[in-house]
Amino acid sequence: MSILLIDIGNTRVKWAHAHGSRLGTARAAQHAGWSAREFERVIGPGATLERILIASVAGPETRSALACAARRVHAPAPQFLAPRRRACGVTVGYLEPWRLGIDRLLAMIGARAHFGGRPLCVVGIGTAMTLDLLGADGRHRGGAIIPAPPLMVSSLLDATHGIRPRARGGRTSRDPALFGRSTRAAVELGAVYAAAAAVDRAVLEARALLGRTPRVVLTGGGVRDVQPLIRGTSIEIPDLVLWGLAVWAQEG
Repeated sequence: MSILLIDIGNTRVKWAHAHGSRLGTARAAQHAGWSAREFERVIGPGATLERILIASVAGPETRSALACAARRVHAPAPQFLAPRRRACGVTVGYLEPWRLGIDRLLAMIGARAHFGGRPLCVVGIGTAMTLDLLGADGRHRGGAIIPAPPLMVSSLLDATHGIRPRARGGRTSRDPALFGRSTRAAVELGAVYAAAAAVDRAVLEARALLGRTPRVVLTGGGVRDVQPLIRGTSIEIPDLVLWGLAVWAQEG
């Protein structure tokens, strides 16, 4: 018997099985337009599962599709996790803890499981980009949310009449230099540099607040573009929310 862990973001779903404290191989897919049938393939044979734990920031349609899929394959009813003030060694710093995204809480839990005992800046780069500061004592000191680079780009192109026609069809460049040589490159490079600069500034703010430099832990599909531009040291853990779910399954 195993525990199925599912992380549903705004655009992608990731899942893995946990056997005790061991996390199996993670898989991922775009979930736009998914019905119960697609989630049935994620769940697999229901008789082999002890529990299904889900972190979801998607809408109620996705939740309904998952519940329906579980019933069809005779699996345990999915448990949709919700944030709470204290969980698995992390104390949420929000004035209203329930307003914190469950994915952010689980990412902090996963990061603390890997690097407990030191301050951490946990950065998730997906559709949005989130930055959360976690003290060495497990106390969440707050966070920030900004658009991730692709959303910055699309927002800029959608909201401006002058930039949009110049960027359409323009050449892009993978050269990691801020000053692009086409409008499209300038927009895309500006977005990733802005995201990296936010991480650098978060580290400076954290050092002033805590008196120590936090370890920067990155996760999410946008890490590849942003990480090379971060000035300080950082480490990527691709399946950080799933790791947090695995800890929750054992301790929560």
